[in-house]
Amino acid sequence: MCGIAGVLYKQAGDHEIGRTLIEMLDGCQHRGPDSTGFALYGEDKDLLQLRFIVPTDAKARQDAIDGIATLLERHDATIESELSVGCSYQISVNFDGDLLAFTKDIEEHAKLVSVGHTLDIIKDDGTAHELDDIYHVGEVRGTHGIGHVRLATESAVRPEAAHPFWATGFEDIAIVHNGQITNYWKMRRRLERRGFTFHTDNDSELVAVYLADKLEQGETLDSVLETAIADLDGTFSFLVSTPNEIGYAKDNLAAKPMVLYETDDMIAIASEEVSLNRLFPGQSINSTEPAPGTYQTWSRSI
Repeated sequence: MCGIAGVLYKQAGDHEIGRTLIEMLDGCQHRGPDSTGFALYGEDKDLLQLRFIVPTDAKARQDAIDGIATLLERHDATIESELSVGCSYQISVNFDGDLLAFTKDIEEHAKLVSVGHTLDIIKDDGTAHELDDIYHVGEVRGTHGIGHVRLATESAVRPEAAHPFWATGFEDIAIVHNGQITNYWKMRRRLERRGFTFHTDNDSELVAVYLADKLEQGETLDSVLETAIADLDGTFSFLVSTPNEIGYAKDNLAAKPMVLYETDDMIAIASEEVSLNRLFPGQSINSTEPAPGTYQTWSRSI
């Protein structure tokens, strides 16, 4: 049992996306007390943004950061800014080479959790408010985002196994997932034979890589989600976000809950009604529950 949440503001603007997702995830934190994560989207930046999981021990942390610097030098990527806090190390770099080759090499030697010009993934053990105390998530402004609270059932409780998952090798794509993919190993081996690498045993990582691969081949997010319902076995609800879109997919059994609320200005999706109510306290909202085997996407104005 895990909890997922997502919000997209349809009109251009600078919104309290961090604070919004904190409130939504806090509403369903009982579904996942082990870890929490946020995929936050803001303005398109000139520099490539990378975030890593690093040790909290001072010496091991510095060794990891030094190792990352060596990797970047190998690819002529120049660090322009850096921030080390909690279990994460965030940098902005000048890089204009082959992103897939760049990130594949880095991931073999470091715990890279997000890459993009608009995306930043913040995740760690603990609750939404505990992460806010460390990473100041509530101060983040942007356009849209997705979040997750996790109850670990398939893999260990550690920051890199928490959601969201970045679609490895492809910038600015992230997913959060509630459920179980029962053909995980079959699908994983198929992608590994094509050169994709996996860094956890969390089946949600498979969803991220699967979706990114399809999008890289030129498919629309709508068509990818439709195909995913047919290709992925199990009981699942998941959200995916790209630089300008957010979407959901539910399996044909619809065993995993999901509710949504849409206005002219925004779309909000979550595992439970209480998360939506956090956005509109004291108001009666007309939420709906997506039908089994369905998917839908929404785009923001650019």
